[in-house]
Amino acid sequence: MSGPGAGLLVFALVALLMAAGVPVAFAFLGANLLGALLIMGRLPGLLQLVDNSTALITTFTLVAVPMFVLMGALLFHSGLALRVFDALDALFGRIPARLSYLTVAGGATFSTLTGSTMANTAMLGSLMVPEMTRRGYQPHMAIGPIIGTGGLAMLIPPSSLGVLLGSLARVDIGALLLAGLVPGLVLATLYVLVIYVQARRNPEAAPAYHVDSVTAREKLRLVVVNILPLGIVIFAVVGFIILGIATPSEAAAFGALSVAGLAVATVGLSFQALQKSLLSTVSVTGTVFLLIVGSSVFGQLMAFSGTSGAAVDWAISLEAGPVAKLVLMFSVLLVLGMFMDQISIMLLTIPVFFPLAAALGFDPVWFGIVMLLALEMSLSTPPFGLLLFLMLGVAPPGTTLSRIALAAAPYLACDAALLGLLLLAPGLALWLPGLLGT
Repeated sequence: MSGPGAGLLVFALVALLMAAGVPVAFAFLGANLLGALLIMGRLPGLLQLVDNSTALITTFTLVAVPMFVLMGALLFHSGLALRVFDALDALFGRIPARLSYLTVAGGATFSTLTGSTMANTAMLGSLMVPEMTRRGYQPHMAIGPIIGTGGLAMLIPPSSLGVLLGSLARVDIGALLLAGLVPGLVLATLYVLVIYVQARRNPEAAPAYHVDSVTAREKLRLVVVNILPLGIVIFAVVGFIILGIATPSEAAAFGALSVAGLAVATVGLSFQALQKSLLSTVSVTGTVFLLIVGSSVFGQLMAFSGTSGAAVDWAISLEAGPVAKLVLMFSVLLVLGMFMDQISIMLLTIPVFFPLAAALGFDPVWFGIVMLLALEMSLSTPPFGLLLFLMLGVAPPGTTLSRIALAAAPYLACDAALLGLLLLAPGLALWLPGLLGT
């Protein structure tokens, strides 16, 4: 059996196995075995599958994945991330809705240091929700900013999901990471505007409370001791890429090394914290590499069978313009996000969407940012957005999923506004990579 029909059969088997609860990596591996037998021949097909799998995970670019995971784990387990929040809390003083603003500022900072959406949201939820609830903040002022800001880790470099997307789609990872910086900062600014408008319209939603005054000298000390040292980490990652000193993989290694050195120098990195960080890194990286093998071979099977090409030809033949087709792809990603995790969505859609985007004339780096934005939105899209359920777990007793979804709605609107800005001004994403020649 060969041709697009065989490819569709393999695609359907992957979806069926996922629906049956089979782990994503094994769903792809099982379907790929069948696909190799059907599409590429029996023994030669299996040998080719093994050959391709080995080549896929022995590339230097994938070094960035475990390094970024390790960097985030060290920041969390060593306590460096908590020191940043303590310093920002003192700096914000008596600003109305200060804890909501603190959530955005701290979340954006933490995003630049971890690249993990789930880690970002989990930490913000566990740190901020109890305190905001105790201070009388209404759910939309407490939960909304956390859900919105949690997704910034997908755009603001270093984004671990961005590295994975670049590896799978064969897009320049350095350019993709840099392209997410300006859109990520624009999105954080839109979130701040939402909080400002909500606080102005209903001051009781974020009631003021007494805050001990902190002298300018103490604020300066907190900045110097708790925040500025993390600039070393940011420079080691983003700065090294911008200056051309290191590739994204090398910069990720420098980032992990700088976090470890900083933890030893400031908080005293304990053996337990190091052990937890390493175990977490090995676990996450092993899973990601299995997914990369499964998805990449799946993409090759789709191309070899002609399924990807047929899908691209069909989409191009539709009576609609490139922007309409882009919106359709964006909508598909949102719908899939209601039922699947982001990595699974990438594995299924990249083999079809990126060739289609190239055929429609979209820049691959720009389209990568659009896809990351769609994946971020899908995390908060009701009824099954993963961040909604994560927030339900840390929200005060009695909080319903519908209330969390309503709190997230204004931030989803900001995401949609950013998509509009990217369509109107693609340079928003492409300006920085073009300026630096990446």
